Amino acid sequence: MLSEYLKQTVNDDTAVPAVVIAVQTFGDFLNFNSHLHVIAADGCFDGDGNFVIGQTPNAAELEEAFRYEVLKMLNKEGKLFDITIENMKSWNHSGFNVYCSYPVYADDKDGIIKLAEYIIRAPISQERMYYIPADESDDGVARVIYKAKGSNSKENFTAVDFLAKLITHIPNKGEQLVRYYGYYSNKSRGLRKKADNDQQVSDIVEKDISKKQFRKSWARLIQKIYNVDPLCCPKCSGKMRIIAFIEDKVLIRKILKHLDLWMPCNNSPPKKSVTYAHNDWCQDYESQIEYEDNYSQLNPYDEF
Repeated sequence: MLSEYLKQTVNDDTAVPAVVIAVQTFGDFLNFNSHLHVIAADGCFDGDGNFVIGQTPNAAELEEAFRYEVLKMLNKEGKLFDITIENMKSWNHSGFNVYCSYPVYADDKDGIIKLAEYIIRAPISQERMYYIPADESDDGVARVIYKAKGSNSKENFTAVDFLAKLITHIPNKGEQLVRYYGYYSNKSRGLRKKADNDQQVSDIVEKDISKKQFRKSWARLIQKIYNVDPLCCPKCSGKMRIIAFIEDKVLIRKILKHLDLWMPCNNSPPKKSVTYAHNDWCQDYESQIEYEDNYSQLNPYDEF
C-alpha cells in the first residue's frame, strides 16, 4: 500500500521507494498495542538510480488506504466477515490512525539519530520506571511503578506482573520486526552491488566515519545504551585501549573470581541512593530522573 502510494507521488509506476518499517507491539503501560513505525524517503528511485522527490504524504489519504488493506487482509484470513466490515465502515472514527511527522533532512545528524532510536525503541524506558523492593513495599511484595510518557499518570505492577507483561512483547523465533522495502531491501542492495562488479555502492547520504572507526562502534553503542563508556578508566578517567582478548573460559572465571565479580547475575538489585516511601513516589519521581528526551531514550553523546 505505501509502496504504491509513494510511486504515485512521482508519477512513475516503475519507480522504487525506500522504506524501513518496524513493528511495535506495546502501548504506554506495556499493553498490547500493535502499530507500525515507518521511515520513508520523500520520493523514489528511477531505473537509473536517480532520486526523484515526491509530494509530501497526506496522512488522511494514507489512513484510508491503510484501513482498506488491513480489513481486506483480515477478511481474506477469515478473521472478519463482510457484514462486520460494512458495520465498521459506518463508524464516525475509522479505528485507524496515521501520523506523518515533520521531515528529517540529511544534514540533521541529531534528528536522524533520534528518529532511528524512536523507530526501534524498546518497550520500556528505564527513566520512567521505579523499583520498590519487597522489604520496602507496604504489603511486602516487590513492585514496579511505571510513569506514563508526557503525563503524571502511572501504573502500579507487582514485579512478577511487570515481567509477565514485558515478555508478551518478545517476538517468536524467526519473527522479523524490522523490514526493509524497495531501495533499502537486501535484494535491491545485492543487485546494485552485483551490477557494480562487487565494488562499493555509493550511499544515499555520505558517511563521515571511516571503516576502521565504524568497527569500533561497539563502545559507542554501549555508551549510548548504558550511559557508561567502556573505554574510560574508572580510576583516572583516562582513555583505555584494548591490548588483548581473553577467550579461555577457565582463565575468565579465575579473573572474575579474584575480582569478586563471578556470577553477578545472582546479586540483588543495586541499592538506591535515596530511599522513597511508597506514597511519596509521585512527588519525588522527577528528582531521580536525570533527563529524558522526546523519544524515551538517553541523549546521544556529542563526541561520538
